[in-house]
Amino acid sequence: MAAQPRLLGLRWFFWLRNTALRIGVLTGIYLSCIFIAWLWIANHIPQLYPFADIRNLSGGALTILVMAIPVLRFRRQPVKIFVSGVTAWMLLTLAYMAMEMRFSLLESRLGALHVFMLGAVSYGFAAVFQWVFLLCVETRHRHVAQTTRAAVSTARHRAH
Repeated sequence: MAAQPRLLGLRWFFWLRNTALRIGVLTGIYLSCIFIAWLWIANHIPQLYPFADIRNLSGGALTILVMAIPVLRFRRQPVKIFVSGVTAWMLLTLAYMAMEMRFSLLESRLGALHVFMLGAVSYGFAAVFQWVFLLCVETRHRHVAQTTRAAVSTARHRAH
């Protein structure tokens, strides 16, 4: 039997097997691209200044839509929602810190720690909400199954 060749640098990519990290990194890249594009459009295209409200509304809506990727992907696994979301938000925070160096007034608006905590708390709320929802669904399912089983056994007992 032939031995499989082992590549030394391949071990670095083992984190890609973890779906929560993979989705988190991809979502973080998407969020960072949206943020950088939003910031670049706001500061380098003066013709769009009259449409600042529409620009900010569409940028915020797109950010929320992309933030929903981990929540929708792991809707039955609250821990993975949190891990994936915090990974994504950490990458966005790193992009925010990089942009703070380029745009000095950005830090006066919201610090990097505040940005990170905003995302971590948001994903924490989403994970806890999903966890409680799944507990309620499971409780309801067990209650219905128990009452159905009791009704069936009572009907069998009466038939004898």
